[in-house]
Amino acid sequence: MSLPKRVVLVGPMGAGKSTNGRMLAKELGYRFLDSDRIIEERCGANIPWIFDVEGEDGFRHRETAMLAELSEYPQTVLATGGGAVMKEENHAHLKRDSVVVYLKTSIEQQVERTRRDRNRPLLQNDDPEAVLRNLFAVRDPIYSLLADVVMFTDRKSPRLVVRQLVNRINPRTPRHKRQIRKEGRNHA
Repeated sequence: MSLPKRVVLVGPMGAGKSTNGRMLAKELGYRFLDSDRIIEERCGANIPWIFDVEGEDGFRHRETAMLAELSEYPQTVLATGGGAVMKEENHAHLKRDSVVVYLKTSIEQQVERTRRDRNRPLLQNDDPEAVLRNLFAVRDPIYSLLADVVMFTDRKSPRLVVRQLVNRINPRTPRHKRQIRKEGRNHA
């Protein structure tokens, strides 16, 4: 099995798509792309501002155009925004020549990882945990449907997540070969 053309990371906010994506790209020798950061750079404004001015629909329109473009780039690890899966037309962009990885995490871990982040417009209210629970209920089935690999990130270091992902994405790594040889000796 050879490496995929692209690895696309989906999952809720706070799952570690950007952190793990950077490390995974480095490990694979790929470039790392973060769709939300690229949208901000091109707009010259942060996501909360885009939401304020254009609304969520305006942001989602920009996101779809960005995913269409980024799905053409080879040898990339692409971190997507948590809501990128909500538009069905994005599904083809996410799946095109890609391994889709769902970084799954608990609501508690999401709350912990996002509680001080002011760059998440959907959480700027009195009960961000309730918002996260509602988003999970709607989005989890879609993430699961699109995913080729589901990786739980709760209480795992990014280094461990990346090591496990590399072994799942490309099971013919030297480590995997050593493990197969070791298992062969144990069963002989």
